[in-house]
Amino acid sequence: MNAKNWAYLSNYFVYSSMVVYTLAFFAHAYETAMSLRNPEVAEKSEGNLLTKTLDFTKTEKIARIATALMMLGTALLFVGVVARGISASRVPWSNMYEFSITGALAFCIAYLFTLRKYDLRWLGLPISIVVLLILGTAITVLYRPSAPLVPALKSTWLVIHVSAAIISGGVFFLANVISGMYLWLDSIEKRGGRNPWAKRLPDLETLDQLAYRLVAFVFPLWTFAVIAGAIWAEHAWGRYWGWDPKETWAFITWVAYAAYLHARVTVGWKGRRAAWLCLFAGSTFIFNYVYVNVWGTGKHTYSGL
Repeated sequence: MNAKNWAYLSNYFVYSSMVVYTLAFFAHAYETAMSLRNPEVAEKSEGNLLTKTLDFTKTEKIARIATALMMLGTALLFVGVVARGISASRVPWSNMYEFSITGALAFCIAYLFTLRKYDLRWLGLPISIVVLLILGTAITVLYRPSAPLVPALKSTWLVIHVSAAIISGGVFFLANVISGMYLWLDSIEKRGGRNPWAKRLPDLETLDQLAYRLVAFVFPLWTFAVIAGAIWAEHAWGRYWGWDPKETWAFITWVAYAAYLHARVTVGWKGRRAAWLCLFAGSTFIFNYVYVNVWGTGKHTYSGL
């Protein structure tokens, strides 16, 4: 096939992944709804008072289907990203459209890998929504035809630096979703206790530790991404650091996540304060990705918009 056919094939696979992610969303939504509609009624040991608890055995099959759909959607998106790269004979992350679809892929892979160790199927519903928003924005607002690299991006460092940044962003985003869930559940508990659906979710300490472990795991890779970017800048522009807007915000993100880890390890921050700090650090990454790429000026404006 020629480059044009590969580009069309990439689009078809990205669209197909969105269809499958939509089915996964409905499956997760159905799982949640059926869990709430089919409580198991059991008598308390004292008196004749009845208590209702959710019977998740009735939704186990649909939960497995939903997870399988998430895996299938991720596989289709992976093929779409690879086909995009083949169509342009380069790695597929030279503009915001390509960075977005690859970032969504990294986000889903991070979720599925974490799912192997932790029971995170309860995150399938919000994650499927977030992925659909990212892909929907990518194909409707950010899409640009496949094209060769601009001269400044023709370097091996594109593979090294950007791949590290994309993987870091995917894991950071997962940690942010978990921190957001922590704050939501914490507010519910402060108002008098969890509702029936929320009782199926992990306790606050588990969520707190999981977000911390994800950030601690990927922070060295983000550090490497910043250093690799500085080395690439020296090769491309003859200087390691110039306080370009994207460089500045990448450093701010590094400082924010470093502060998060420092606060947890040395000061002992946990719970709400740690969750808010994690969300703040993630917001700096998103600001760098959205605002700086679209409206910022400098040597890193490769959005193509």
